[in-house]
Amino acid sequence: MSKGAEQKSQAREKAAALHATQLRAERRRRLLLAVGAVAVVLVVIGGLVAVRLAGGGKKETSAGPSGAADTNLISTLASIPAETFAAVGSDGVQAAPSAITAPHLLSPDGKPKVLYVGAEFCPFCAAERWPVTVALSRFGTFSNLGTTHSAAADVYPNTATLSFHGASFTSKYLAFTGVETTTNEEVNGRYAPLDKLTAEDQKTFDTFNQPPYVKSAGSIPFIDLGGQFANSGATFSPEVLAGKTQSEIATALKDPANPIAQAIDGSANVYTAALCQLTKNQPAAVCSTDAVKTAAGKLGKS
Repeated sequence: MSKGAEQKSQAREKAAALHATQLRAERRRRLLLAVGAVAVVLVVIGGLVAVRLAGGGKKETSAGPSGAADTNLISTLASIPAETFAAVGSDGVQAAPSAITAPHLLSPDGKPKVLYVGAEFCPFCAAERWPVTVALSRFGTFSNLGTTHSAAADVYPNTATLSFHGASFTSKYLAFTGVETTTNEEVNGRYAPLDKLTAEDQKTFDTFNQPPYVKSAGSIPFIDLGGQFANSGATFSPEVLAGKTQSEIATALKDPANPIAQAIDGSANVYTAALCQLTKNQPAAVCSTDAVKTAAGKLGKS
């Protein structure tokens, strides 16, 4: 077997292993949610009885990301050198968004829209927010990004990440909606709710987050890129980020020899290639690079 064929075989094996891990984690989460739902009903009934007997009132609780991303972190993600993206390339990317046949997904002002749906407890969401943020930062500017970590009780526990809860994105090329459906903290056996999809975004999620558009139905994270590409699950293993802080991850992104940069920047190159197709190759300084052009060959081949 040639070296190239061997590398492709190894990449396929890694992608299959990652997908299998994601499916096992997804089944486990769904089982926990089902069990938790029953527990919540019992707890709510008991709580209502207790409140009625005690004459007590409703207690407000607040749940959100662990904190706000500082300006240095956001600046680092938006200033990865072109030379680093070029050196990393996309050969090591284990999975990529697939092309789909669907109406264009547009914002009210007519821009191609990127929809991300995830949850703060989810380790695969934790991994995938990094390349999604890095790629989008080549087209615009984020405000109010949060920082958080995946749940301690899930696989790849406490993976350091960002949060799109409350974040906004400004770009003359693209629009972005980031939805974090739950926090990473359990309340009465279930992760506390956070963001809710609009009816339109829920329809997009329900329609395209299933085969043949993606490999498995209902998985998160789910990313729809302008109605022309879709991806569910992570493009690399969260294990790469184990034990690292947000700052350490961001700093590593400028070193093409670092496995973190190879995973995140490589996936960001592939996302960038998809986004360039949505923007008709604008901005040219990003879309005309060899790294992005080469990464386009990964699309639809996950």
